[in-house]
Parts: sequence; structure tokens; C-alpha cells
Amino acid sequence: QVRLVESGGGLVQAGGSLRLSCAASGRFVHTYAMGWFRQQPGKEREFLAAVGWRGTDTYYADSVRGRFTIARDTANNTIFLQMNNLNPEDTALYLCALDNTILMTRPTPRRAWGQGTQVTVFS
Repeated sequence: QVRLVESGGGLVQAGGSLRLSCAASGRFVHTYAMGWFRQQPGKEREFLAAVGWRGTDTYYADSVRGRFTIARDTANNTIFLQMNNLNPEDTALYLCALDNTILMTRPTPRRAWGQGTQVTVFS
């Protein structure tokens, strides 16, 4: 019953910024941690950032810390990913996830996934 819908992807020039959104709906979605992943063709899905259900605790991958910022609007069950100083290597399908824990680098499957939003960075 849980639905995650990403938005905000698109085409952006290298060095630019983009903000992604993920809106969650369904029973008890406000009690789960939410996070962002990305996936490129032929590569493993990569964890980027997660935020706890209270909207305060955060967890970042070393690869994006300092450039990407995650935030949560608890009133609207929505998370955001502010991406700055983008480069072509950031081109990927960006997916929203919901899980029981903020520690989303665990190998166990996530509870739910969104369909993803495409980000393409050109130089």
C-alpha cells in the first residue's frame, strides 16, 4: 500500500544544482526512515543519503557528503535531496526508498521503492 513518487529530475549543466522530491503515501509512512539511492546502467544501486522518521537524524554516503543535502518535511511525508555542483558522473536514475532503519547500507532489502526520476548532467 505504500507509494513513493519521485520528482524534480531533469537535464542540468555541469556545475549546476537540482532539488529532488519524494512524496510518500500509505499507512504508517510517517514512522519509517526514508532515503535516496541512484543507479547507473550496468552498476550496482548506490546509497546516497537517508533521514529518520523524526526528520532530524541523517546518514550520508561519503561520496556525496558536502554536495548533497537530505531534508524531510514530516508534515507532508516528503523528503528532498538538494544536489549542488553536479557533474556528468552524477547522471543516474535517482530512487527514493523507505525502510525500518536509517542505516540503508545494510544488505537486506528495503521495505519500498519509488519508480525513480532521471537526472542527466551535461558538460
